[in-house]
Amino acid sequence: MIKHALLALMLAGPACAQSQDEVLHASLLPGWRQPDGHYMAALDLHLAPQWKTYWRAPGEAGIPPVFDWSGSQNLKSVQFHWPSPHVITLNGMMSIGYLDELVLPVEVVPVDPAKPVTLVLKMDLGICHDICMPAHLAFSADLAGAGQSDARITGALDAGPRMAKAAHCTVEPIKDGLRVTARIALPVQGSAETVVFETPDPKVWVAEATTRREGTVLVSQTDLVPPDGAPFALDRSGVTVTVLAPDHSVEIRGCPAS
Repeated sequence: MIKHALLALMLAGPACAQSQDEVLHASLLPGWRQPDGHYMAALDLHLAPQWKTYWRAPGEAGIPPVFDWSGSQNLKSVQFHWPSPHVITLNGMMSIGYLDELVLPVEVVPVDPAKPVTLVLKMDLGICHDICMPAHLAFSADLAGAGQSDARITGALDAGPRMAKAAHCTVEPIKDGLRVTARIALPVQGSAETVVFETPDPKVWVAEATTRREGTVLVSQTDLVPPDGAPFALDRSGVTVTVLAPDHSVEIRGCPAS
C-alpha cells in the first residue's frame, strides 16, 4: 500500500523533478561513547528549503523510513531517539515529519563493548515538496574510543518527547480488527493536539485517530487492522501513544485496561 501511495505521489508531480542530490545532503555524525559502553551517533539530513521527510509513524499521507543495518559488524542493536516531529497538512491530507532538517540520534549497542563497531547502513526514505521522490542513502563508519560530544546530537536529544504514564485503554473487536480508545490524563498541550497510536507489529494498519477533550482528559480512538482483517490479541505493553503539540510531544508507553 505504501509503494502504491508513493508511486501516485510521484506521478502527480511535474516532469522536471529535481534529483536527490539537489534536495538532500546526508551524513553520519559519529558522536561519543557513553559510560554504559553504548555509542550515541546520529544521522544528519539536510533538505532543501520547504522539503520534508517523515517520522517513524508518518501519517496517512507519509512514507515511513526503512533502515537496513545487516552489513554492520559487532552490532547488537540500535535504538532511535526521534526528535518531536511536526504535523503537516497539505490538500486535506495529514503527514508527520520534519521540514528542512532532521538530526536523528542513534544509540548503538555493541555485541562486544571491548571492540569497535563497524556501522553499515542502507536507508530508504521519502522526501517531498510539491512532488515526492524516494531517496536512497548509504552510510558507513567505525565507532571506537571515547569520541566527543556533538551539540547537534545533544540538541536533537533535548528535542525528544516528554515521557508520561497516564493512558488507559479499552479495546473492543470490530469486523476487521480492533478499536482502541485511550483516555489520557494530560493538561492541554497547546492550540492543537494530535494523537498517534503505534503497535509492536508494523504490519498492523493504524487508522488516523479521532480525538476530543473532556477537561484535563484527552480521549482518542483508532482502529487497528491486521493483514488478515480479523480481531487479534493485542500486546498492550507494546502500544505507544504519542500526543503531538505544535512545539513538543508527549509519549506514553503501554496502554493498560481502564
